[in-house]
Amino acid sequence: MDSRGLGLGSIAGARGLEDLLYDLRELVETARMMPMSASVLVNRDEALTMIEDALATLPTELREARFLLKEREEYLAEARREAAALVDAARVQAERMVERTEIAREARRSAEEVMAAAEADARRLSHEAEDYIDARLAAFEASLVRTLGTIRKGRERLQVPLPAPADEDDEHGTEVFDQDGSA
Repeated sequence: MDSRGLGLGSIAGARGLEDLLYDLRELVETARMMPMSASVLVNRDEALTMIEDALATLPTELREARFLLKEREEYLAEARREAAALVDAARVQAERMVERTEIAREARRSAEEVMAAAEADARRLSHEAEDYIDARLAAFEASLVRTLGTIRKGRERLQVPLPAPADEDDEHGTEVFDQDGSA
């Protein structure tokens, strides 16, 4: 029995390992000193009973501590997995955003190239069309000039030379045929 009148075995069940160790320390601190020595007189049975109770309590305390450590490790592992998943998701999203940006940039550049090529083709075709039309108009003009020349020559051939005008004193005026129909 301890100094409070309780059996140490029953105390071990109600108290934890820490309390048993405090009691053991108190037992050593309050023990009677041996004369001319640093040693103390400790009740062997009482000290051994306290140590046995502490050892009996130790596995329960250790199991609880190990369980808490295991829970802590599982919690940390889960937190690490979640953090890694978040980092991976963020990396994937950033890559997609960069990819979209690169795709958009490439699409814009490609569209600008297509537009520049289309504008160049349009200018070229416009110049070619203008050149073709100019050539056709020049050919038509040459044809018209030749046709007008032919018409002029034909008209010149059709004109009858007029006789020299007779004396105005001539009573019998000769009527001249005018091709325009006037007399």
